[in-house]
Amino acid sequence: MPESPAFDIDPSRTALIVVDMQNDFVRVGAPLEVPDARATIEPTSSTVGLFRRLGRPVVFTRFIAGPKETLLWRWSPQLRPPVNCCKPGFLRRYGDAEGELDCIAVIDELPVEPGDYAVDKYWYGAFFRTNLYDILLSEHVDTAVVCGTVTQICVEETAREAFHLGLKTVVLSDCVSSFDPQMHAATLKNFASKFGRVLDSGALAGEMG
Repeated sequence: MPESPAFDIDPSRTALIVVDMQNDFVRVGAPLEVPDARATIEPTSSTVGLFRRLGRPVVFTRFIAGPKETLLWRWSPQLRPPVNCCKPGFLRRYGDAEGELDCIAVIDELPVEPGDYAVDKYWYGAFFRTNLYDILLSEHVDTAVVCGTVTQICVEETAREAFHLGLKTVVLSDCVSSFDPQMHAATLKNFASKFGRVLDSGALAGEMG
C-alpha cells in the first residue's frame, strides 16, 4: 500500500511562487545562465495558467543585485561592473532574443499579468526581508508551490523559508532547474525527505482539479 502524502493540497489556500525566471538566468548567453531552465518554461507556463484559472495567487520573484556590493556578490562576481548582472535598468543582448532586454525582467514567455504579484529580493530566499509572507497571509494561503531557478540556491532557500514559516510546501520537479544535475537531484531528494512534497506539474494539476 503506497504511503500517503504528508499533507493534502487545498487549491483554495494554495499560491504559486515562480522564482527568478529572469533574462539574466534563462536567456542564451546570460551572465548566470542556467541552460536547463529553458526546458522548464512550458510546464511552468501551464502551471501559471492553472493557478490563474483557479483564481489563486501567482507570485513572480526577481533577484536584484542591489545598488552596492554585499557579501552575496563574492559568490557571484558577475554582479559587479562591467557585467552588471541583475542590475536594475541595465539592458543586455542575448543569443535567443532580438534587441536589448531588461536584464532583471521575468522572461517574456512567462508574462507577469495584472493580478499577479511581483516581489524583488536582494538575497537568495524570496521571504527574506520582503513582503512575500504578508502577501500570502492576505490571500489566506497555507500552501506554497515553488518553482523556478536555481534548484539548490534560490528555489531551495525559498521553499525552506516557507516550511519554517509553517506553510505546507511543494516543489515542482519539472519546473525547477540547475546548472548542476547532481545538486539538483540531491536537493529534491533532501527536500522531500524532511521539508515538503516534491511533485511534477501534472501530478499537481491532478490534485488541484
